[in-house]
Amino acid sequence: MQLYLPIAEMAVSVETIFVLSAVVGLVSGLFGVGGGFLTTPFLIFIGIPPTVAVGTQASQLVASSMAGSLGHLRRHNVDLKMGCVMMVGGLLGSFLGIFIFKFLQYLGQIDFAISMLYILLLGGIGSLMFLESVASLFKKKEDVRKAFNNTRISPFILALPYKMRFPRSKLFISAFVPGAIGFIGGVLASVLGIGGGFLIVPAMIYILGMPPLLVAGTALFQVIFTTGSATIMHAVLNNTVDIVLAIILILGSVVGAQIGVSISWLFKGRQVRVFLALIVLAVCAKLMVDLFMAPDDIFSTVMAQ
Repeated sequence: MQLYLPIAEMAVSVETIFVLSAVVGLVSGLFGVGGGFLTTPFLIFIGIPPTVAVGTQASQLVASSMAGSLGHLRRHNVDLKMGCVMMVGGLLGSFLGIFIFKFLQYLGQIDFAISMLYILLLGGIGSLMFLESVASLFKKKEDVRKAFNNTRISPFILALPYKMRFPRSKLFISAFVPGAIGFIGGVLASVLGIGGGFLIVPAMIYILGMPPLLVAGTALFQVIFTTGSATIMHAVLNNTVDIVLAIILILGSVVGAQIGVSISWLFKGRQVRVFLALIVLAVCAKLMVDLFMAPDDIFSTVMAQ
């Protein structure tokens, strides 16, 4: 069934969008990561303008993050004080990201910038994930657990001023550190339409030294406000949020996530991480081909209707 998207100004197959979002949701539920870094490239692959893909994906993140955060709140797995500090940094980052987005639009380079940034981000993260995952296959479980538990906060981080006490996480560190992590997440949410979970979560563990049990819930809590502000600004300032597209994406991702969670027990953690890294690298390669390879038909004689 074809459906017209008013903001994207094009007709798309509802089934294609639903299946796409369900696949991303399945990946999210199966691997335990947000699917924002896959949804935007997939939308670009099927012809959605990159600007609309970014703005609409940000709105989808609000819904998914809220659902996940409520679940963690019920289990008391959220450090609200840490989340609020990160939220302040995230709001500032989202404001800056919107102005960067707007400036690139003014220059006429926003489509190229989005694709290029995704190539750099996915290529770097995917390569590191693949190398780490392959290396973990040859390590004993005890060695991996010991290395994880021996994570220590850097002396440089400990020396920073304006320290705050976070009783829930049992930390006493500078407010600048979680604020900076949230700031980066805010910029990513505005410019690329992603929550930044695959960057923020490791940073919270290895830079902040937060207990892993609190990391996911706290990250999702601040993402609600960061991506929420980015979505509002994209809709008001850039007119790039397509509600019709967002609704289909949300429905599909909810279904896919439930399936992913229900079958996740069938897969082992180390092999799953290798598979996820390969998916990220494959998406990166596809973006590179689309960006740098010349199209078959450079010119078209079809007149616009």
